[in-house]
Amino acid sequence: MRFVVAVPARLESSRLPGKVMADIGGRPMLQRVLERCRQAQAPAAVVLCTDSEELLEAARGWGVEGLATSPLCSSGSDRIASVVEAIVALAGGAADRLEDTVILNVQGDQPFIDPAAIDAMAAEFERRLPVPEVLTPVYRMGADKVHNPNVVKTLVSADGRALYFSRSAIPHVRGVDPPDWHGHAPYWGHVGIYGYRADVLARWPHLPSSPLEEIEKLEQLRLLEAGIGIGTFPVEGESLSVDTADQLEQARAIAAAEAG
Repeated sequence: MRFVVAVPARLESSRLPGKVMADIGGRPMLQRVLERCRQAQAPAAVVLCTDSEELLEAARGWGVEGLATSPLCSSGSDRIASVVEAIVALAGGAADRLEDTVILNVQGDQPFIDPAAIDAMAAEFERRLPVPEVLTPVYRMGADKVHNPNVVKTLVSADGRALYFSRSAIPHVRGVDPPDWHGHAPYWGHVGIYGYRADVLARWPHLPSSPLEEIEKLEQLRLLEAGIGIGTFPVEGESLSVDTADQLEQARAIAAAEAG
């Protein structure tokens, strides 16, 4: 089984335009993401997927392969799926054996992604039989994040399957004040990394439209609504995703503390 990290990125972020090139501790955020991905041991390659010539040129300067995608891609997964065969080729895989390659989707707005989390996902794929279609890590969420709509929650079954993803707190604890919900149920946060068998991503353009994906603005709901299972596994801690100006300042504070 081959592993390759694909980082989807664009400059035209709706909530924080240009964020992937925002300076964090003297380096652009995207450079930090790519550098951390390259520190992982399992992937055969790291590739940037983007519709921006500026980002492709920057990636080349940092020694990272880049693939040009359409500006019409609706999500990071859609962007990766549009060049899935080229990604598999970069990992040394064969176009007629897509199921033998796993694509690890790391978002371009996670400047402190832990390379060990990438390797842990690869190890989970190798450990499980049959090989999962999709895997994603989750972490036990603290009370301060349960009702934060910028933090994605995952409802997990007893055997570790993802039942649903939401920006709302799930499950709803009936008859209890919302600030106290965390004491009555486990809340799992989504780290924001996905591992896909390449053959699953190749089916992405043919999946039916997903009302749930459109409502929540969460691409993984397209898979669940189409009947494609998503397995989860627990990890310690979380990885900051920068979606707002406040989170960008938080990232800069973390970088300053690490340098300090």
